[in-house]
Amino acid sequence: MIKIYNRKTKQYEVEQVAGLSYLKWCYESPIGKSITELLIKKKLFSKLYGSFCDSSTSKKKIRPFIEEFNIDMSLANMKLEEFRNFNDFFARTLNAFARPIAQDRDILISPGDGRLSAFENIDLDKLVQIKGLTYSLKELICDDKVAKEYDGGVCLILRLCPTDYHRFHFVDDGICGETKNIKGKYYSVNPIALERVPKLFCQNKREWCIFKSENFGDIIHIEVGATCVGTIIQSYTPNVKVKKGYEKGYFKFGGSTTILFFKKDTVKIDEEIVHQTSLGYETKVLMGEAIGNKFK
Repeated sequence: MIKIYNRKTKQYEVEQVAGLSYLKWCYESPIGKSITELLIKKKLFSKLYGSFCDSSTSKKKIRPFIEEFNIDMSLANMKLEEFRNFNDFFARTLNAFARPIAQDRDILISPGDGRLSAFENIDLDKLVQIKGLTYSLKELICDDKVAKEYDGGVCLILRLCPTDYHRFHFVDDGICGETKNIKGKYYSVNPIALERVPKLFCQNKREWCIFKSENFGDIIHIEVGATCVGTIIQSYTPNVKVKKGYEKGYFKFGGSTTILFFKKDTVKIDEEIVHQTSLGYETKVLMGEAIGNKFK
C-alpha cells in the first residue's frame, strides 16, 4: 500500500496503482525478480510494448483504462474517438484551463503532475532514492564537474504514474541547453521497485540538460525512463528562450520520473512538502502549482 499526501485536504490517500499485482510479482517474488533481470528491465521488452502502444490495436485499451482510473477527459484537447492508439491517449495534451500556472516570477511551480519529494541541503554523494538507499549526482548525470556545483542545494523528485498527465514543463522563463542521453535499463520507478533496486535512477535510461532560468539560477533537469517507457520526447528547441509553463517534452507509456537540482540558496521549497518528505511521504502536485519560492 502506497500512501501519498494531499495538500488540499491535508489527508493521506492510498495510491491506486496501475498493474499492482504485476509490480509485486516482478519485484517481490523469486521467479518475477529473475524474469525482471533477464527480460523486463531490458530495452527490447519496453521497445516491443511501446510498439504495441503505438499500434491501432492498442486503442481498445483506452476506454477501460479511463473507466478504471476515473480519468477526467473533459480536460483533454482530444475526444476519446480521436486517439489513434494508446500512446496518443497517454501523451494527451490538456486544454488551456486544465493546469493554471502561478505567474509570480518569484514562485517556483511544479514541472508536471505527480508525487513530489523534496530534499534540501543535499549531500551529492548521498542523495535519497528511498529510505535506506542512496545514490550520487555524479553517477546520475555522469559529469563530476557539473555535479559539484550543486552541493548543499535542493533536489526535487517528481514521480509520474501511468494515470498521470505525462508532459513535463519549464518552471521559469529561461534558456535550455542541449539534452544529453545516457543509456540504461528500464526498471519500474514505483516505490515497490525503488525499495528493492539500489541506485535505480542511475541504472535506468535518462536524459538531462541545464536550464538557465531567470529567477532560480542554473537548474539540472533530468528525465528518467522506466519499464515500457521506450521513448522520452524532448519537444523544446535548445538555446531558444522559453516562458514559464512552456512544454519541455513528454513520456510515452509507463510510469516515469522528472528530477530537478537547484544550486544552494536559489530556492526555498514549501515547508509542508519538505516535512512530508522527511516523514517518508510523497506529496501530490499538479503542473503549474506553486511548490516553493525564490530564496531571499
